[in-house]
Amino acid sequence: MGQSKPIRPTAIVVEDDDIQREMLALLLEESNFDVLQCEDAETAALALKVKHPALIVTDINLVGKMDGVDLAHLASQQHSGVRIIVISGRPLPRPLPDGAKFFTKPVYPTALLAEAAR
Repeated sequence: MGQSKPIRPTAIVVEDDDIQREMLALLLEESNFDVLQCEDAETAALALKVKHPALIVTDINLVGKMDGVDLAHLASQQHSGVRIIVISGRPLPRPLPDGAKFFTKPVYPTALLAEAAR
């Protein structure tokens, strides 16, 4: 019989910049997450219905009709236990849901991983 793979928590990374999205995904994968990458909040909202992520990392400014703050509120309503990290190079345009964390760009990997591990 083969060995089963340990169950890894799922993270959804939402970033419209390909390079930044890939860097965040690699960082989380190396920290034992299975990562789904999305370039917009609408795709991430669909992924939320299929996967039950432990973590969502999203930029605020995204292509499409929803921004990262909208996605954070949607995710917190659908999955009460999900950890949410919102990142941006600009100030928050409006409040985040309770428990969500905000990081300004550039995001330091150690700070992101510390929050992701909680």
